[in-house]
Amino acid sequence: MSKYKISRRDFLKYSGASLFLAGIPLPGFTKDKPPGNISVILLEGGMDGLTAVPPFGDPNLTTMRKTITPKDFLKLNSFFGLHPSLPNFSRLMAKNNASVVHATSFPYIRRSHFEGQNLMEGGGLSPFAEKTGWLGRALEIANLPGKALSLEMPLILRGYNKNDNFYPASINKSSVLNSTLISKIAMAHNKDEAEIFTKLSKKNSQRTITARDPISLAKYAGKEMSKENGPISSVIRIGQFDTHANQVSDDGYDKNGDHAKRLEIVDDVISGYREGLGDAWNRSIILTLTEFGRTVAVNGTRGTEHGYGSAGLLAGGTISNSRVIADWPGLSKNEQFEKRDLMATIDYRSVCAACIERSLGIDHDRIASEVFFTPKLPRVYDYIFS
Repeated sequence: MSKYKISRRDFLKYSGASLFLAGIPLPGFTKDKPPGNISVILLEGGMDGLTAVPPFGDPNLTTMRKTITPKDFLKLNSFFGLHPSLPNFSRLMAKNNASVVHATSFPYIRRSHFEGQNLMEGGGLSPFAEKTGWLGRALEIANLPGKALSLEMPLILRGYNKNDNFYPASINKSSVLNSTLISKIAMAHNKDEAEIFTKLSKKNSQRTITARDPISLAKYAGKEMSKENGPISSVIRIGQFDTHANQVSDDGYDKNGDHAKRLEIVDDVISGYREGLGDAWNRSIILTLTEFGRTVAVNGTRGTEHGYGSAGLLAGGTISNSRVIADWPGLSKNEQFEKRDLMATIDYRSVCAACIERSLGIDHDRIASEVFFTPKLPRVYDYIFS
């Protein structure tokens, strides 16, 4: 056995950001273009919703979290604030183009990263029960095959049919295409697919991605999605939310803490999407997704442990009335889930379903049954988009 090992926590810590584009319309197959675009930001490690959107109106917040609650939070209303690392998101809320869903989670309570991340991407009824992802299934229902511009196809975008991958590389001389090779590859596909492959190849020869940081990836994704026959969906991963220690800095200053730095990246990614999408912003919805929240209580190293309920951030021009959507459960010990976590009172699958309904034009009942396998999944569409 090798003496070099990497722990699960280190694996999560050093996983970098990545971008995936999918849902490319095919002539003769995709009949009607969906009404909008949908983008998902995967926050891996378990984002602390009580830090991102502190419920300062709950008297138990400062009692239990005095050492990690930001003192200079941005006030959203008389009960909820916003972390100071989210100024762009705050401005979008002021323009009625963003909302928050609080005390929410996928229905998963076992606090395992690998199970939780599989469930939030697969959208099944239990971890590792599905080989497809909820967004991939939705794209198939909308007749948008899994033509993904990616090196690997993440679970969230996998559908039942075979997916084709195409990666916009920035390897030296990769933009110099071999026309003979392209012709031979095209011959192995039917006419429509060959045409799409050739178009994508030509498009890649004209422009390559040179920056891999999350903000640049978001701008690139937005620009691609804004094109007439561009992808309908995108997924960006951001890791390192597993803050068992140093959620705030040694001097207690929250802006230098690990979670604050992660939230700053999220804020910049949303801003990057806004810039890249241009006019397509008006038909777009962006939502964050995390596997679970974190404990209400703070541990001895100014961190938190794996929890349950968290918060979801939504942004896009399809939102016309900003709000904080919550059925607040309270933070007293008896109100916490298992007397340690924020109780989740809103099934976040309902939020994902509403975003699918708005962007892809699929009926909620069909989304509930065929995408999330839960026919009685509550519909929260009007809370978000009215």
